[in-house]
Amino acid sequence: MLLEGFGTVLWLLNMAMLVLAVVALAFSALARGDAYRAADKQSKKFWLILLGITVAVNLFVPFLFLQIAGLVATIVFMVDVRPAIRQVSGGGGRRGGSSSDGPYGPYNGGR
Repeated sequence: MLLEGFGTVLWLLNMAMLVLAVVALAFSALARGDAYRAADKQSKKFWLILLGITVAVNLFVPFLFLQIAGLVATIVFMVDVRPAIRQVSGGGGRRGGSSSDGPYGPYNGGR
């Protein structure tokens, strides 16, 4: 019974790594190629190949070492590359609004 529970936990971890890698691959594919250069990061082709290999490893090659290496690459993309690309592309987190908007609405000095 304990072994079945451990197998379930490992399966869930594998699925989480796969989903994260697929999401990172999709974000990488949807970003503009020139944004990578403008953000001074590796090229779009590099990240597409690296994250594509990560997805393939998670799907077809059950070697934990390779999966962890892919997880590290995925985390680097999500934490470092993606925010830099979003900042360069103009998607800096704010959706609309003006320059006088604060975190709780417009800030215009009480007028």
